[in-house]
Amino acid sequence: MNIKVNGTPRVVEEEATLHSLVPSARGVAVALNGAVVPAAAWHDTRLSENDAVEVVTAHQGG
Repeated sequence: MNIKVNGTPRVVEEEATLHSLVPSARGVAVALNGAVVPAAAWHDTRLSENDAVEVVTAHQGG
């Protein structure tokens, strides 16, 4: 199945979830098709053909 992760095309398994794509929530936020998905929902959030996933990591500094 074809999706985009941070704008880059990627092929994932048909049964892929956000958790299979991003296994650790530490310092990470994920949006699926423009909507932020809480880490607690990653296990149950299945990906679909042409989904757009944005993964943002926290950086320390000022």
